[in-house]
Amino acid sequence: MTAAEYTTGDMVFALADISNDGSIPDLKEDAPIALAGTRGVVVKVGHLERQPEVHVLLVRFEGPDGTLGAPVGCFARELTQ
Repeated sequence: MTAAEYTTGDMVFALADISNDGSIPDLKEDAPIALAGTRGVVVKVGHLERQPEVHVLLVRFEGPDGTLGAPVGCFARELTQ
């Protein structure tokens, strides 16, 4: 799916392990955000400011206790429904 096909509230799953690329300051670089198969929910669909054609999805992934974590930016290629 492309980012344009996702909407707020969609349930998604991480296709592969997703790690911090350094853009989340309170989290160590390369720290795991979501392991492959982790369930999440899309909370916002947007795009990169300098590249409006590149869509970004804000996703809150479930933690081990079932609570949703903080929103993280993901590309559609990192997710599946």
